[in-house]
Amino acid sequence: CSEVGSFMSQSYQIIYEGGSDEIVEKKSRFIAHVFPVHSEEEAAGHIEQIRKKYWDARHNCHAFVIGPNNEISRCSDDGEPSGTAGRPILEVLQGQGIHDVLVVVTRYFGGTLLGTGGLIRAYTKSTQEGIKESMVIEKCLGVMLSLTCDYTTSGKIQYLTATEHIPVLDTVYTDNVTFEMIVPVEEVGSVEKKFMEASMGKAVLEKGEETYYAEIDGKISYDL
Repeated sequence: CSEVGSFMSQSYQIIYEGGSDEIVEKKSRFIAHVFPVHSEEEAAGHIEQIRKKYWDARHNCHAFVIGPNNEISRCSDDGEPSGTAGRPILEVLQGQGIHDVLVVVTRYFGGTLLGTGGLIRAYTKSTQEGIKESMVIEKCLGVMLSLTCDYTTSGKIQYLTATEHIPVLDTVYTDNVTFEMIVPVEEVGSVEKKFMEASMGKAVLEKGEETYYAEIDGKISYDL
């Protein structure tokens, strides 16, 4: 199965660190591995890696979603009855709104047929458990802002960034004070207005590029 989407998202969830977990249903083992991925080629590499590692398993089913708006999504039943493995994995990812992610669920057959409903439940549950063992973060589309003001005004700006929870990336002290910040794209207009009011119109604001960012362990990161 495959799907395509095409509009810019201002924030979305991704897998920052993958994980794995295993469930057992009527002696069949379902081992879920979760990976962050950014291309079909990267996903294919992980799928092949799992197939080699679990070469003796009956099935290695998978699904992946790439892009802020599911620009690319694929799934495979890998020999299971149609719609009982890959689609349930994909629906978990879409239901939880997670992107840039691959899940491969390996099944060792336990000798008892689970039926269509049983397979769907098993692949759904194993995917959910794998995601629980992974680190999910939110990426936001932001705008880089540079604000320069005098020292008298800088205290007001610092207070505003703290109360409005605006990430300050750097503060440069020269004849004036320059704050390098990143602001969610949808909040830029209101933030600019608050800065100008706080500085009585004296601050100089410059807009930079748009970029996706995330806060991880209290720090802003772009390398995601």
